[in-house]
Amino acid sequence: MDFAYLLTPFSTWLITGLIKFIVNSFKAKKLAFGLIGYGGFPSNHSAIVSSMAALIAFKEGIAHPAFGVAVTLAFIVILDAHSLRRQIGKHAVAINRMAMASSNYSPLRERVGHTAIEIVAGVLVGIGVGSLFGYLTSMR
Repeated sequence: MDFAYLLTPFSTWLITGLIKFIVNSFKAKKLAFGLIGYGGFPSNHSAIVSSMAALIAFKEGIAHPAFGVAVTLAFIVILDAHSLRRQIGKHAVAINRMAMASSNYSPLRERVGHTAIEIVAGVLVGIGVGSLFGYLTSMR
């Protein structure tokens, strides 16, 4: 039984989260547990979908229909991370500014989307992890 299709996205999520934690801790000059989540460098969502596309390409080939589905899903997730979720972050900034006077208001998270650099980094991490899992599971 091949568990690569289950382990690859989970491992990619862990590796990207660790990288993001290290980068955020370095920037904040302290352990940045509060900065884990949406947004930031590298893009976790982009890494996960890219890892699956890379794994499928490595194991099944780029002519396989599953690769086409994986690439389509990756484009949707990446476009969402760059455009829609960035707009949500901009709306959060405006809402937080308007609601500051309210005493019982919990601010919305403003860092939700990703820049192009964060997405490219996520894609590169995903391709790396997916290719590694593809290589390791092909050695059996």
